[in-house]
Amino acid sequence: MLKTRSLNCVFVGHVDHGKTSLLDRIRGTNIAKNEPGLITQSISAYNIELKTIEKLCGHLLKDKKIKIPGILAIDSPGHAAFTNLRKRGGSLSDIAVLVVDINEGFKPQTLEALEILKQFKTPFIVAANKIDLINGYQSRDKILIQNINEQNINVKKVLDGKVYRLVEKFYELGFESERFDRVTDFSKQIAIVPLSAKTGDGIPELLMMLVGLAQKFLEKELQIEVDKPGKGTILEIKDEKGFGKTLDVILYDGKIKEGDKIITTNINEIIETKIRGLFKLEGKKFIKAREVNAASAIKIFAPGLDEAIAGMPLRVANEDIEKLKKEIKQEIEEVLIETDKAGIIVKAESLGSLEALIFLLREKNIRIKRAGIGEIGKKDILDAKSDKDEVNHVILGFNVDEVKDNEVKVISGNIIYKILEDFESWLLNKSKDIELKKLGKIIRPFKFKFMPGYIFRQSNPAVFGADILLGVLKTNVALIRNDGILFPEVRQIQHEGKSLNEAEHGKQVAVSIQGVVVGRQINEGEVFYSDMSEDNFRKLKEMKKLLNNDEIQALKEIAEIKRKHNTLWGA
Repeated sequence: MLKTRSLNCVFVGHVDHGKTSLLDRIRGTNIAKNEPGLITQSISAYNIELKTIEKLCGHLLKDKKIKIPGILAIDSPGHAAFTNLRKRGGSLSDIAVLVVDINEGFKPQTLEALEILKQFKTPFIVAANKIDLINGYQSRDKILIQNINEQNINVKKVLDGKVYRLVEKFYELGFESERFDRVTDFSKQIAIVPLSAKTGDGIPELLMMLVGLAQKFLEKELQIEVDKPGKGTILEIKDEKGFGKTLDVILYDGKIKEGDKIITTNINEIIETKIRGLFKLEGKKFIKAREVNAASAIKIFAPGLDEAIAGMPLRVANEDIEKLKKEIKQEIEEVLIETDKAGIIVKAESLGSLEALIFLLREKNIRIKRAGIGEIGKKDILDAKSDKDEVNHVILGFNVDEVKDNEVKVISGNIIYKILEDFESWLLNKSKDIELKKLGKIIRPFKFKFMPGYIFRQSNPAVFGADILLGVLKTNVALIRNDGILFPEVRQIQHEGKSLNEAEHGKQVAVSIQGVVVGRQINEGEVFYSDMSEDNFRKLKEMKKLLNNDEIQALKEIAEIKRKHNTLWGA
């Protein structure tokens, strides 16, 4: 028997652009204020029943025959960790709402979310949030378009300008888009709904769009066999008073009932148990149920769940248990393997978080040696240390306990995008440190001028004033004059009576050179550079990004001097 299920809709976008606040407004709750750093960190689901949708939409849906029983809204973290909302063959969600702050526009996590939507080919609409922050905007108890049309002319201009900036950005990324009331073809254009989670303006239109698009384009996908064994994904594992460990699950296919045998898995083994208590999310509360059909957010109480892991698949397994066990193992195999011969270690408390970290790291071409679920332990530290490359001596951990070590950099926390930002910052600094160590053994370019009127000693050694024009003058570096003649190294540098090993651009110092006589080999006003081999020059060119503009200019001038005598020098 076929039945139309609820629409699975995931809310995605950049941190702090208002996904949870938007759902709070629809549900009349206040989740956002309780999140770490005001950012949603665990993926949560909420049933928005048809009667709630009809009440909010009012006459927008009047006399419309609505077939879907409601919307299963899934609130995902801003760091795009909704990659765990997946099933075999694609995305768990039928449609997505990409939430964008209309005033800030596209941000890094907006683009990451968009990439994942493209990867899973998930259709989406855009909620252009925070129109209430537009200077002069007045909220009125009217439909959105009427409200917009009655705004001050300057407010309308600003709002239109912000919408079209989004349209332009989508066009750059290969998408056609338009404000929802101006869309001519919903199969080709992305609908943008301006709204405010704070005032509620535009939310009825957003829900109307979701219902309308679902019924027009997703009717077949929303048909399920009512009596088919249920399939789901574990979202969260919680300790409930009087029950112990319980599973919060998205049931995306089939049916599940009290007394059913279910299977899931942890890192090492299949978990097999029987449902003792089943609860369905209705509005804001879980209500006890004997059986539940997809698509629903449910809570399961059963023995033996201590080792269960969030993000893992769950199956009703009254029959074909061995076949289902094999399917589940295949589903998680690609995540829990050593992915590269060399790379960093990644740990997380759930499969979904782990997949999110892996996906975003792969997007940035970061190699991953091993990925796993659970706390950071001594084996992880030893594995990280064993890598030959210092930049791989790092472990990333999301919501896990950790072991500290002086030789391994551990970056952990409960906000994934922050972990990634900290890692990229560390990686940049570490790479620079490594390159600078290499550069320390290489002669760097400098240029100075023999200052007229500053001869302190003519010979044994010659001591005179030097005005450093480019780079950093160093001792024990041989010199080349601007005519290509070579000279011995600088033996000493003095500044205001103090001996120095080096002196930077802009300083005027006294230098001593052995084996030359002022007035014979060298003269006032002459310009000198650091001498270097062709190999040294090539290495500097390879590490050009570590040189400052002064050094790059000095290097060019040195090459010009050398090539007067050898046109292929340093090529």
